[in-house]
Amino acid sequence: MKLVYISLGFLSISIGAVGAFIPVLPTTPLLLLGSFFLAKGSDRFSTWFRSTKLYKNNLEDFEKKRSMTLKTKILLSTLSSSMIWLSIFTVDKLWLKVMLIAMDIFKHYYFIFRIKTEKGDD
Repeated sequence: MKLVYISLGFLSISIGAVGAFIPVLPTTPLLLLGSFFLAKGSDRFSTWFRSTKLYKNNLEDFEKKRSMTLKTKILLSTLSSSMIWLSIFTVDKLWLKVMLIAMDIFKHYYFIFRIKTEKGDD
């Protein structure tokens, strides 16, 4: 099982790293997911990832403070909502559209009420 966690961790981190350069991919959530998987799979790889510039620039503050600046919240929320709504308009199944709308509503609830907004460069 550790091999699965490590593989998923590196896959998530790789896609997240590409997302740092391509605005369509959500960098922070993918890096968080990768960090989670590496922590489950290997202390050595988890420690290595936490020492990288990619981690320090994108996740370190969030993991320490459990908060985001308003600018970051708006950016992440806008990008993820645009991807969700693109999916809503391209699928044919009503149940899937309803599920995607519910997911988007939950995401907004989570960003607004569950993640603290820190004072920052807004």
